[in-house]
Amino acid sequence: MDRSKIFDIAHLRHPIAAPVAPDRLRELVGWLSPADGARVVDLGCGEGEWLQQVLLDHPATTGVGIDHMLPASAARRTGERGLADRVRWIETDATTWNDGLFDVVLCVGARHAFGGLEDMLVAVRRHLRPGGQALIGEMIWEGTPSAAALAALGLPADSVPDLAGLVHAFHRHGFEPSFGHVSTLTEWDDYEFSWTGSLIDWAVRSAPTAEDRDQALAAAREHRDTWLGGLRRELGFATFVSHDVAPGPVRGAIGC
Repeated sequence: MDRSKIFDIAHLRHPIAAPVAPDRLRELVGWLSPADGARVVDLGCGEGEWLQQVLLDHPATTGVGIDHMLPASAARRTGERGLADRVRWIETDATTWNDGLFDVVLCVGARHAFGGLEDMLVAVRRHLRPGGQALIGEMIWEGTPSAAALAALGLPADSVPDLAGLVHAFHRHGFEPSFGHVSTLTEWDDYEFSWTGSLIDWAVRSAPTAEDRDQALAAAREHRDTWLGGLRRELGFATFVSHDVAPGPVRGAIGC
């Protein structure tokens, strides 16, 4: 099984590819205020739930979802929601793709597509029109990480900020957060156990071959062990809606 298939199955019961509950997603999207005719892009869109919620809330907007491995379920739900004529799904490398400036840029849990937090923020700004809005979700440490947490995540401790450090990073890149949400432990558990549970149910009930069954079970076990053995209660997640407040010289100085 390739990674995209595992990802698709893992999100069957929790299509929001982040530890964020549906009501919190709607609340965060509610802080966006795109004008009629606005263009929205989701960098590293995954299942596309964030982008689709924006389009549902703002019927006069259009959107583009970018990911290097787009799940088929994203396009399917777009059709079911009557959004097919307002969204484009593009399977490509988000670091090189370009289609001009957008009024709203979404990037939730997709720092890996750009190499890290700072590079991700540079990419968000590169696609955002002056004065636009960004909705960004990113990992944080809830406290000083343990050795087990660092081993589980596989990243240096200083590559993931705490909550205050994340806000400071936004400021460095000319973004002013207007609303934020820190995921609760319940949201994390719902996401992680839905991720592993969906794979296990599929493996037991629907896997077409013994090899697929074994691979799905192995992926679920590895993911669950990583969560329970090092990251639970230590790795956090924060999502912010921010305004671009960078003056012209600052925009140029930070790579735009």
